[in-house]
Amino acid sequence: MNNIDFVNNKNCLIIAEACDNHMGCMDTAIEMCNQSKLAGADIVKFQHHLADEEMLENSPMSDNFEEPLYDFLKRNALSLDDHKKLKKHCESIGITYLCTPFSYKAALELMELDVPGFKIGSGEMTDIPSLIKIAELGKPMILSTGMSTLDEIDETYNALKDRCVSLAFMNCVSEYPPVYEDINLNVINIMKERYSEATIGHSDHTPDLYTCFAAVALGAKLIEKHVILDKKTPGPDQSVSIDFMELRTLVDGIRKIELSSGSEKSVHAKEKQIREWAFRSIVSIKDIKSGENFSEENLWTKRPGTGIPSAELPNIIGKVAKNDIKANTLLKEEDIA
Repeated sequence: MNNIDFVNNKNCLIIAEACDNHMGCMDTAIEMCNQSKLAGADIVKFQHHLADEEMLENSPMSDNFEEPLYDFLKRNALSLDDHKKLKKHCESIGITYLCTPFSYKAALELMELDVPGFKIGSGEMTDIPSLIKIAELGKPMILSTGMSTLDEIDETYNALKDRCVSLAFMNCVSEYPPVYEDINLNVINIMKERYSEATIGHSDHTPDLYTCFAAVALGAKLIEKHVILDKKTPGPDQSVSIDFMELRTLVDGIRKIELSSGSEKSVHAKEKQIREWAFRSIVSIKDIKSGENFSEENLWTKRPGTGIPSAELPNIIGKVAKNDIKANTLLKEEDIA
């Protein structure tokens, strides 16, 4: 399978993050692939967890979990065979399968699937020893930067920029859900300048779409959004996930923002017919006799814009009428002596 190309891709890549919202059910996971495709996402992403490789059993948990993460993963994590089936299904329906390995061993296992790249979660952002080994596998890497300082991102960037096939950083806040004041979308601009050899995107944990739209307007080239079939499904990502109708709206909005993001200011073809009636021309506002001086008492500007442009009025005031001109008539060049 070809590697994912986020460097030369013209449009923003939209990643539907299925995470663990399948709750270990393959039928649900497959349906999430189907719905991601129907919504217009470019990529559907899953997670490959080997609980004993990524954490100690008694690791502390945050308030978006109702049980220890270790126990949750032991019960709900997909197997490698499950991932193989999901990738095959994605290929059959025409959507790119992507996966997050939460350990080097998980990345090695995913290599058996010939994955097109690796998405690295924020928790692994500073695990430079593991990231270097994953980079040596020769796949593009997308890294979320939640919970990290710019100095920490610098260290990871410097460690990986010459080792990766291609590298992307995702602006991210690892709150579930985040406070809007913590999003700091303009960090995207800082990252674009600071990490010039990386592609910059945005991984979003808000429960709505607004910050994603703004990120695209700021130049994000990848957008990742958690998705869920039913918002009533319990789970650690429930509060930060959108459903697939919202995903469709997100895709539609991003594509329209992209179409709208040009930098050329010109009179467009569809504006020209409107310009003809909407712009102002110089008109007589009372009867004018031949030989009479033009003034603001007898000339002003009105629609349409098919006569002498209104901006020329100061140049005509004080000149002499060559012909009789009736009130409310477009002034013509031949009317001016």
